[in-house]
Amino acid sequence: MAKKAKVKKQKSIEESLWDSANALRGTVESSEYKHVVLGLIFLKFASDKFVNRRDELVAEGKDKFIDMAEFYTMKNVFYLPPDARWSYIKDNSKQDDVAIKIDTALFTIEKNNPSLKGALPDNYFSRLNMDVSKLSSLIDTINNIDTNTDKAEDIVGRVYEYFLAKFALKEGKGKGEFYTPKSIVNLITEMIEPYQGKIYDPAAGSGGMFVQSIKFIESHHGDKKEVSIYGQEYTSTTYKLAKMNLAIRGISANLGDVPADTFGKDQHPNLKADFIMANPPFNQSKWRGENELIDDPRWAGYEVPPVSNANYAWILNMVSKLSHNGVAGFILANGAISGGGEEYKIRKKLIENRLVEAIVILPRNMFYTTDISVTLWILNNNKTERTVDKGDTQRHYRNRKDDILFMDLRQSGIPFEKKYTHFSEDNIKDITDTYHIWQETRFEEEYKNVPEFCYSANIEEVRKADYSLVPSKYIEFINRDENIDFDDKMTELKYELADLLRKENESKAALLNVFKELGYEVEL
Repeated sequence: MAKKAKVKKQKSIEESLWDSANALRGTVESSEYKHVVLGLIFLKFASDKFVNRRDELVAEGKDKFIDMAEFYTMKNVFYLPPDARWSYIKDNSKQDDVAIKIDTALFTIEKNNPSLKGALPDNYFSRLNMDVSKLSSLIDTINNIDTNTDKAEDIVGRVYEYFLAKFALKEGKGKGEFYTPKSIVNLITEMIEPYQGKIYDPAAGSGGMFVQSIKFIESHHGDKKEVSIYGQEYTSTTYKLAKMNLAIRGISANLGDVPADTFGKDQHPNLKADFIMANPPFNQSKWRGENELIDDPRWAGYEVPPVSNANYAWILNMVSKLSHNGVAGFILANGAISGGGEEYKIRKKLIENRLVEAIVILPRNMFYTTDISVTLWILNNNKTERTVDKGDTQRHYRNRKDDILFMDLRQSGIPFEKKYTHFSEDNIKDITDTYHIWQETRFEEEYKNVPEFCYSANIEEVRKADYSLVPSKYIEFINRDENIDFDDKMTELKYELADLLRKENESKAALLNVFKELGYEVEL
């Protein structure tokens, strides 16, 4: 019987683009070429939008206006002069000076569109001295992205998101901080439901929190015009990634006039946000000088966060910017839930001020930059009984002023890219359902503490635990020792295993020496 020919899986546009991007490696570092690739994707997107709008004007009999920028910006389309259009780059892609032409195009687009100020790669192409044939090949592949085929698919946004994730995976530890894994962003969004009002991210990265917030609004039939977005990003190249990411999706945002340190140069000092979402740097040391920011208004009513660790500085920055009914969801290293010293005093006040609503331990290996388990915090400025419209949903919140929900998700998640973990859609639904059932009046009889998963603790229990926010202090454990910190235990076991292997190798070496003295050559 003849063997069936294997059907070759057709590559997606994302995979084809990634292969072309990888062809640039060797002459350009991954941390650099992401700006090359994403800059070109943006250029193709902007050009397609421009051409569509120009064709509209022609169809409407407004030919004389096709070179007037205001007739494009009025429709949220970037105006592109002739030498900044994709067709010009494509026609010149085989020329030796194509890199200069790309740099000039990006510079011209930014100059002609004030909303893109500081957004686009600056002289990357000519400075990096890339192989012309490889760059030309990448241009050919990007040329295959058809942004007009299916508007609902958001193909450019999809490609951009794919590349951000792939670059973060490639760069790994010590880099890739510009990207928060998508399933974590989805979890935060589904828990705090940023439906309308002001949304803020003090460590905006590449803008993933904002993108998912808008997706949440659209999926619940809301109006994205009812939200305004504010953020800040310290790293110049990441600031550009965020501005491009948002521009590609037509999302208007105030990321500050320049990339800047949130602590040293707060560009939104008077902001009161309805929703805050963040993944700030973990355990950041020397974030301020010993005698700097002592009287900063963001710590008003609390101790000054220690110089040695910025975790609580990030927390208090967010607390200071919460509106009366504001909710914040953010990620921090586990140390913040149990630290001593000034951190203990701040944590105690946060708890006594009834701000802490939920503490959620995430699984290990969710981040591309670190393998540690981290914590999702939910702070809520109004944990009293109230009703809130969430688009196609109405939430009737019960009074949880004196309660904190603890969740342990370390047994949750599914494998991702071999060595990582992420949440499936079912995981996210189970987690968010538990949280919302705990919150809502209509489910008052339905919420139940579940061993090894969740526990609702009242303020008296937290006081007895000396204001520790470690979930294992409260959640009942049946099959595991509740007093074990499993991250520490895993580290301990790794050392024990290494010690056993060392002893085994020493024993083998000793045995080989015995055989050698007896005149035998033996392999073990």
